[in-house]
Amino acid sequence: MERIGLFVDVQNIYYTTRHAYGRQFDYRALWNVLARDSVIEVANAYATDRGDEGQRKFQAALRHIGFTVKLKPYIQRADGSAKGDWDVGITIDVLQNAPELDRIYLLSGDGDFDLLIDTVQTQHDTPVEVYGVPALTADSLVRAASAFHPITETLLI
Repeated sequence: MERIGLFVDVQNIYYTTRHAYGRQFDYRALWNVLARDSVIEVANAYATDRGDEGQRKFQAALRHIGFTVKLKPYIQRADGSAKGDWDVGITIDVLQNAPELDRIYLLSGDGDFDLLIDTVQTQHDTPVEVYGVPALTADSLVRAASAFHPITETLLI
């Protein structure tokens, strides 16, 4: 069976599915689809931690499914902007795991990952497939991916 890695930009998926559909992403449904024909070797969910109870329950649910939840503190700046970006952490983890995986799945619409995808596919010959909300996924990310899977009703709660 194919060995796969699953890397989820939780904030991006949360906001894009909420904006496009007014609903939440169904992580268990995705897990079930991918685990049907593959062995999930790595499954990381990257999120910010605001410390509220709702987030803790969500993170516990992700862990119960099988994800390793990686948290960064949510930082509210004096000017009102926020910080809690995981782009570098996701990139490092994908690059470190790529040699051991047959396929990588990235859940994000962030075009900043197009260079990562190009690098993994060129240097490691590992296909990278992207799940994202079609209207809110960067064109460069879709073009870089070996396959793009639109998040639609079947992957929403």
